[in-house]
Amino acid sequence: MFNYLKRLFSENQVSLGTIKDAEGSKLQVATCALFIEVAKADEEFSSGELKLIKDIMTAEFKLTESEIDELFSLAKKKMNQSVSLYEYTDEINKYYTKEEKYEILKNLWRLILIDGKLNAHEEYFVRTISRNLNLEHKELISSKLEIKNEFGIN
Repeated sequence: MFNYLKRLFSENQVSLGTIKDAEGSKLQVATCALFIEVAKADEEFSSGELKLIKDIMTAEFKLTESEIDELFSLAKKKMNQSVSLYEYTDEINKYYTKEEKYEILKNLWRLILIDGKLNAHEEYFVRTISRNLNLEHKELISSKLEIKNEFGIN
């Protein structure tokens, strides 16, 4: 009942941990949708990828398990309505610093490399996202190398 009322008043409103307004909700939905899109880029959305996304969203936004479930539901809805990655990255650019966007990039590499493989489509996605987040090419490469090193991948 509570979730129904919440949606009735605001389609994209989520009970928020650190950000408690509609704009914060948009940011959370955009960030989560971006991660899900990247996870699906290789057409394999594994349970490990799902767990990593949930862990990242929990840490980033200080959400409970039920709020994470609702966030995923709203993110999937957003994905069905969106036409490009720009919709997500534009929202992120409004609120995140360059350092925070770099951390997002590193988390995207973690998501991509969790299975130990790098598919060309996944790499294309991350390159596009990096450009959309106004990060430099050297930051793209640096973040990739950091995470490859973290995972012990040559």
